[in-house]
Amino acid sequence: MLDGVWAVRRTGGALPPLFGMRKEIGGGRGMTILGPLHARFEVRGNEFHYRAPFTGLVDIVEPTSDNSVYNGRAKFRGREFGQFELRKLAGRGLS
Repeated sequence: MLDGVWAVRRTGGALPPLFGMRKEIGGGRGMTILGPLHARFEVRGNEFHYRAPFTGLVDIVEPTSDNSVYNGRAKFRGREFGQFELRKLAGRGLS
């Protein structure tokens, strides 16, 4: 259900503006992309657990009534620091 390409929009908290950020998800893995920055993560249910050097960072996403939009919370070592929205751009994610 989360496979695909998603635009990311900040909705609150200590996150910076996320203009141009996207997440590409395929199967049990994904990547957050912002310009030259690529942060890889593992998908565990509705959680994205980031790999080094971002270990400890976890995104938790919940679908809205429209499955093309998810609300998310960004946590670092269990403490929430920001909220965001994922909006589906395309159906295919990582291959």
